[in-house]
Amino acid sequence: MIAYIKGKIAHRTPTYLFVETQGIGYQVFISLHTYERLKDAKECVLFTRMVIKSENQSVSAFLLYGFYEESEKELFEKLLSVSGVGASTAIMMLSSFKTQEIIQAILSKDIGLIKSIKGIGPKSAERIILELKDKLDKLPQFDKEIGVIDNTFKEEALTALISLGFNKTTCVKVINNILTVDNTVSTVEELIKRSLKQL
Repeated sequence: MIAYIKGKIAHRTPTYLFVETQGIGYQVFISLHTYERLKDAKECVLFTRMVIKSENQSVSAFLLYGFYEESEKELFEKLLSVSGVGASTAIMMLSSFKTQEIIQAILSKDIGLIKSIKGIGPKSAERIILELKDKLDKLPQFDKEIGVIDNTFKEEALTALISLGFNKTTCVKVINNILTVDNTVSTVEELIKRSLKQL
């Protein structure tokens, strides 16, 4: 499985990108939310999910979906687990509302918001809420306070802390908190040391 892709944006549309890495161009399907975050970017790092498309019980294509935020990818995967919800419907949901808005709608059983999304009727909205409300409620990675780590030295610090056995969600919060309070931190070593004191 391809966990993420990093490279140059060779072409972009509101629904997909061509990401070039090591001389290979990958077509990556995206939500409008991800498109907005990358609208002026020349390069990107996207969390990805491969989806197998089938026709007449045979594999017809392998489609790669990419997300600017890991929480959006994880919600996409949860939506795919719902009976009757395919990749097109899931990406439409993520293009219509922010990740946290969809999560909140599911947790609060807001059928009205879910069924307002194109292609989702009342029964589908009820099924999505029924099948996901307990699953989403137990996922700490959907905490709305989690920020996006979009800087190389922050990414390196996060990777190091996770390899030491610390929880990723907690590490993200600690790192973001440190850099919000003190923006003079500029090295991986210093950030790791400061983080370890709070973990």
